[in-house]
Amino acid sequence: MPRWLKNNGLLLVNAGLFVVFLGGMVVSGASAYNDDQLTHGQQPVSIFGYLQTGQFVEAVFENWESEFLQMAMYVVLTIFLFQKGSSESKPIGKKAAQDEDPRKAEINPNTPWPVRKGGWILVVYEHSLSSLLVILFIGSILMHATGGAAAYSEEQLAHGMPAVSTWEFMATSQFWFESFQNWQSEFLAVAVLVGASVFLRERGSPESKPVAEPHHETGA
Repeated sequence: MPRWLKNNGLLLVNAGLFVVFLGGMVVSGASAYNDDQLTHGQQPVSIFGYLQTGQFVEAVFENWESEFLQMAMYVVLTIFLFQKGSSESKPIGKKAAQDEDPRKAEINPNTPWPVRKGGWILVVYEHSLSSLLVILFIGSILMHATGGAAAYSEEQLAHGMPAVSTWEFMATSQFWFESFQNWQSEFLAVAVLVGASVFLRERGSPESKPVAEPHHETGA
């Protein structure tokens, strides 16, 4: 196995699975969309045409928004909150490496450039992970609203009612139902992982404590 593949396997496999499942979503979504079109006496669309529909945009980004919200909240909450015995928590009552002030770190050629630069650049860098996830969440929720408004308006017009703008759609119960139904599942999954990792193990995974580690031990 090439070294670069071994070194980046986790990222590459997840990226590959994303492409595969997105492709599956496009094909099956286009088929379902066209079935609905024919049922209502309308013309079916091509795959490319489906990609331009509000239904597709809404379906993609309402899921993305929940994922990025979950990850952003998880990154931030694990700064302040703990779970005794969980591998997903920092140790309780002990200083974690993640809490160390980078301004006091020993600088060497491998130190990230923002740390060597210091100042406002370091301030941005030390919160860059959560910032990226929040930006992706905001972008996704806006795209969800944009696609949702188009799909909602199409349905409205088909029933002789007026179309809505993106902001008007965000004020509807439909928009918030779509958001909350995804958000609740994301935080359920996190809660299950945090709680289950206290008592259950997965040998070889960094998301689990060592198999022989006592239940009360917290963190990696």
